[in-house]
Amino acid sequence: MKLHWLRALFLVGGSLFPPIAFTQYPQIEQLNGKDILFLQLQEDIQKNRERLARINISPERVEQDSIKTLIEELLVCKYTVREGDDLFSIGARCNLPYETIATLNRLRHPSELKKGMTILIPSLPGIFIPQKPETDLEYLLQQAHRKETSYSISLSPKGIAVSYDVYPGASLSPTERAFFLNVAFRLPLRRYTLTSSYGIRKDPFTGTIQRHEGIDLAAPEGTEVFPTRPGRVIETGYNAVYGNYIKIEHEGGWTSVYGHLKTILVDLHKDVFSSTVIGTVGTTGQSTGPHLHFEIRQNGKTRDPASMVPLQGKGR
Repeated sequence: MKLHWLRALFLVGGSLFPPIAFTQYPQIEQLNGKDILFLQLQEDIQKNRERLARINISPERVEQDSIKTLIEELLVCKYTVREGDDLFSIGARCNLPYETIATLNRLRHPSELKKGMTILIPSLPGIFIPQKPETDLEYLLQQAHRKETSYSISLSPKGIAVSYDVYPGASLSPTERAFFLNVAFRLPLRRYTLTSSYGIRKDPFTGTIQRHEGIDLAAPEGTEVFPTRPGRVIETGYNAVYGNYIKIEHEGGWTSVYGHLKTILVDLHKDVFSSTVIGTVGTTGQSTGPHLHFEIRQNGKTRDPASMVPLQGKGR
């Protein structure tokens, strides 16, 4: 006998109803055949995949009500992440794209999913874009899909009510996927002027020819500085050359360094994301004026940041 579980409250051309309380979402205890609710979720996901496939094959024969029905019958369960779980393994077990879980739970990066965290898992493949975006990825998705047909729904990830625009069957584009997985680096300033490139140059203080291990980006004192990629703060401090500086460790053996800061706004050993303000531009240490000294290192060896981020005078 098929069990009847709490379904999401939704909106299609009407008023948005309040989301059900976070505590009321049915709980999946384990992602295997011993859990009846997990089997129910798997069954619903597979049926919705088949329905979406039929819609995509013959869109001219499908009425809008077919999509509405998918939304109306949406099953949303909660699951507490266990040791050994990650975003990709959970998606694979549920036969659900990882971006569906990521966007619904407002993850900024796969590494945000931690043991003990409770997440929502829907029965409908697609992407969920908050109507009030907060992260860089959410703003990017909202702009990219703003002209497409969506269906509004209210859910409560992390116990907080959120209104989403749902795009059934949609997936991240290659650019969006690279952004989420943080394959690429980003500029640490929104606006800047490149004043010194990477490589051999005359030292402005000694006049000797030396290697410049990063690039210098001039900006007004107090300008916000962001991480080039999500990571963990592994060093902060002050020295005579870099002044106030921050060093961040990223996945894949990469690190980044931010020097001459006026202020340091992050703590040691804290995780940071692309939208985290880590400090402000200053002129501490050996500095000829307000600017950010920015380095990217791979396995301890410096690389030219200009080869990995676009330098056009306007960043991020």
